[in-house]
Amino acid sequence: MRSYILTISARLIVPVMLLFSVFMLFRGHNQPGGGFAGGLIAGAAFVLLAFANGVDFALRKIPVQPTQIIASGLLISLLSGIPGLLMGDSFFKGYWLDWDLPILPKLGTPFMFDVGVYLLVMGIVLVIVFPNIKED
Repeated sequence: MRSYILTISARLIVPVMLLFSVFMLFRGHNQPGGGFAGGLIAGAAFVLLAFANGVDFALRKIPVQPTQIIASGLLISLLSGIPGLLMGDSFFKGYWLDWDLPILPKLGTPFMFDVGVYLLVMGIVLVIVFPNIKED
């Protein structure tokens, strides 16, 4: 049985959840939050979409396969450690850019690692919730 209240509410709540997940990613760079919490919230947004409109509808809204999201998150996290090796320091040593942008956190390898964790966690949540996704 389909709930029209949940369907209409999900249209409003899901974009807010996705925006809040990005906020948590940016905020967590220096405060509680970060890639893990943001990725969980983003994954939960797609779970809510599936509850409200069905699994097929939610899967059509995911732009790429969840396994590709996981792979890109792992790759970005791994690449964030390479600058330390190239500079002769330890793997995952933090380096930051000298730019100060008012909206974004201080950009550097720790933030790059957080973005990778965000994608990894979101992809894992999607694979757990939608286990029967067919790979193209």
